[in-house]
Amino acid sequence: MLANMSETLSGYKVGFIGLGNMGWPMACHLQDAGADIVVWNRSEGPIIKAAEREMLVATDPETLVDAVGDGYICLNLTHNHVVESIVDIIVPRLAEGAVVIDFGTTGYEETLDFAQRAKDRGANWLDCPVSGGQVGAEAGNLTIMCGGEESAFRRAEPLLQVVGEKITHMGTSGAGQVTKLANQLIVAQTIDAVAQALRMAELAGVDSGLVRDALRGGFAESRILDLHGQRMVNRDFAPGGRSELQLKDVRLMCELADRVGLESTTLQNSRNLWEKFVEELGNGDLDHSGLFKLYDEVDDDA
Repeated sequence: MLANMSETLSGYKVGFIGLGNMGWPMACHLQDAGADIVVWNRSEGPIIKAAEREMLVATDPETLVDAVGDGYICLNLTHNHVVESIVDIIVPRLAEGAVVIDFGTTGYEETLDFAQRAKDRGANWLDCPVSGGQVGAEAGNLTIMCGGEESAFRRAEPLLQVVGEKITHMGTSGAGQVTKLANQLIVAQTIDAVAQALRMAELAGVDSGLVRDALRGGFAESRILDLHGQRMVNRDFAPGGRSELQLKDVRLMCELADRVGLESTTLQNSRNLWEKFVEELGNGDLDHSGLFKLYDEVDDDA
């Protein structure tokens, strides 16, 4: 997809903060598309990789903001408090016209606050959470859901097209995060449903791999059945999307549901399951497909 894109972002000044499993491949795609990119990461490992790739490495977030000027500052961070700590640093230094793009899943209320703070500086805030996981980030075909001013979205669209395939402007600030939380509600509960279905088949003496294959193409087809279903069959829960982040997103969903008055017993049950899996059983570093382990503990001879 990214072939012949070396000049797509020529002349774009792009800062990237957060070079984790998602942020690193996204930053690489932006560099490959011709952007003048400067990066910063809290831990040293990704910084070493960035220097080896001849990215400009900032000594701190302030330096990064100054280097970008009225260009683009991309954030790919994990938790609300981490995003807020960076916002506290960068917002006072934002140049007029700069565009901050938050690719992470951040709370709705917090996003409205960050957007207003950027606006007060004459800058723009786009909440652009993504779906597609590490696989999508590496392939450059993420689904991106954007909230923020239409004019800022149009300015950033060429950059978004480098890292994403399906890009939708959802509306004003916060609309992207609402859409991502809707996505995560479906993901969290579908992982649970797939885990139950495959384990039930095993306990009944049927090959779960064959069940997965048989269901694909029917009404139960989904990327979760495809990708995570295979991980469940293989018992391979090496982290792609970590379970602790899934729990974080489920909690954000519950906050939003409370705010808008949605009462959902299934959402509350989902929160209970993820809290048990991550906090009681200590599985936060496993891939979120590892929720299967809750049912794998059922005795086959029971």
